[in-house]
Amino acid sequence: MSVKSRFVISLLCSLPMAFEMMARPLFGWELPGHTYTMFALTTVVMIIGAWPFIRTAMAAFRNHHANMDTLIAIGTSTAYIYSMYAMLNHQPVFFEVAAFVITFILLGQLFEEMTKGRANSAIEKLLVLQAKDAEVLRGGKLVQIPLTEIVVGDIVQVKPGQKIAVDGVIVEGSSTIDEAMVTGESLPVSKKVGDTVIGSTINKTGMFMFQATKVGHDTLLAQIVELVKKAQVSRAPIQKTVDTISNIFVPTVLIIAILTFVVWHVLLDADIATAMLYAVAVIIIACPCALGLATPTALMVGTGRGAKMGIIIKNGEVLEAAHDIQTVIFDKTGTITLGKPVVTDVVGDEKAVLQLAASLEHASEHPLAAAILDKASELGIEPKKVTKFRALEGRGVSAEIDGALTFIGNGTLLPGKLDTTLEKEMQRLQDEAKTVVIVGSKNKATGLIAIQDTPKDTSTAAIATLKKRGYHTIMITGDNERVARAIADQVGINEVVAEVLPSDKADHVASLQSRGKVAFVGDGINDAPALAAADLGIAMGSGTDIAIESGGIVLVKNDLRDIVTALALSQKTFNRIKLNLFWAFIYNVIGIPIAAGVFVWVGLKLSPELAGLAMAFSSVSVVSSSLLLNRVKL
Repeated sequence: MSVKSRFVISLLCSLPMAFEMMARPLFGWELPGHTYTMFALTTVVMIIGAWPFIRTAMAAFRNHHANMDTLIAIGTSTAYIYSMYAMLNHQPVFFEVAAFVITFILLGQLFEEMTKGRANSAIEKLLVLQAKDAEVLRGGKLVQIPLTEIVVGDIVQVKPGQKIAVDGVIVEGSSTIDEAMVTGESLPVSKKVGDTVIGSTINKTGMFMFQATKVGHDTLLAQIVELVKKAQVSRAPIQKTVDTISNIFVPTVLIIAILTFVVWHVLLDADIATAMLYAVAVIIIACPCALGLATPTALMVGTGRGAKMGIIIKNGEVLEAAHDIQTVIFDKTGTITLGKPVVTDVVGDEKAVLQLAASLEHASEHPLAAAILDKASELGIEPKKVTKFRALEGRGVSAEIDGALTFIGNGTLLPGKLDTTLEKEMQRLQDEAKTVVIVGSKNKATGLIAIQDTPKDTSTAAIATLKKRGYHTIMITGDNERVARAIADQVGINEVVAEVLPSDKADHVASLQSRGKVAFVGDGINDAPALAAADLGIAMGSGTDIAIESGGIVLVKNDLRDIVTALALSQKTFNRIKLNLFWAFIYNVIGIPIAAGVFVWVGLKLSPELAGLAMAFSSVSVVSSSLLLNRVKL
């Protein structure tokens, strides 16, 4: 039975007793059948409203544990059973105590469900974004088919105003697309042939055709929804401390309740009914419902708000890791820079140098190879056939062309030094933040190729904000010191670690951790070990699946400014968890002595009914505190 139904039935049974409690002192009115009617009404409340608490408490007891339901079950059962004894012996009964406490607790749980529903609205909004069907090219004709029937490779037509069904690449036409629902980017993005499109975003102006590349659970939206779902049910490490305290807290409260009864009945000569009411009030006020809500509700709101801004926080551990980060380390290519390098200068015989380079790079997967091949293609240069191809990690590649050993890469491939002219040209180009590769044959350099990858528009602003907020920034790159320093100076990076082999990035991150906690920001397969080694890995959404899997935070928009927002959101969420826990604990610390009757001598006391109402209020206040995270300035 739902909490709402249990609450309604409990409320209907409690209202007549509440009416009698108010009317009897004024008019002497009692319920027909008085105690027997109260017994019947409370029995319904105990069976329908309280039974789930009692069942959970019994299960916990069988496993040698005690939880918040233990306190509710013992408190209300004590009042109910004692009242049955009193009814049979014609003494005052307290059936209404058990009924009111259960009703108030269920009211608190109902409010919790309602507020949790609001907190979870972010994930629900993501789920309803998907298109229901699409126009797909089948057998040379466009046919309308359901979303589930689209397969990878299908050509899909999208008209202005329509939602894009799945992820893909535009093959015909162009348009502007509103990607705000998935990436959080407020301005529409222009797209043309060759650009990727994201499923569930909205086509604004033009009509285009795209080829589906990811469908079903592989689409970006499906992955985001899955990540957010996992994050919202994850547990922050601080929750383990709360669980440990709760395991000690419940038995301690039961001992305090017994001591309260003994002190009032034995030492202060109070009658059994009075002593029992003090003990029951202690049990009810100490129920740590708010403790159980403090962490999960804040986590749910924080990760939900991040998802709406295109920042995926994968789990609760990330929040604690982000809390005391001191240094942010960046990969260069694709992270600080656009990741689309172009050839800017060729030193030597342009055609001969580019032909050797293109021949060697034809079989290479290095990002710089694409720039050289594009330049060669632009000039109509055909690569030659190569044999004995070798990729030399961190150095370059070599192969035989027309029987001669040729190479492209850095200076370590040369047996000696560059001649003076080439050396000066190389330094000049490197000072302009250009990566320079040496092209050579028969152990001699024949020319240089300069390649430049420009920083993203947002990199400078993002790094300036990070520095303003007290973070130390470092860039790790395989480039030489001169080029790395030039890029770092352009965007304002504090420190550079250059000429790092891809396989050594994680070791450098581990070494930098000796200065304090570090976050690593990267996007490539070679960044995955560093992302995993850092205290906090932040993966760019345009990166590889491996990099995204290794990061604790994923930036869907690929905007470095989101690092500032992500760190701020993580810190605010973690601080809200600590604030919630503080209020939950302080509430119990203050409430227990009052409920035990310590301040009766100044006229301050707490009945079990008021204790139940206060406990329900504390739970709702913690959930409301978490919801306020949606309004916190980042």
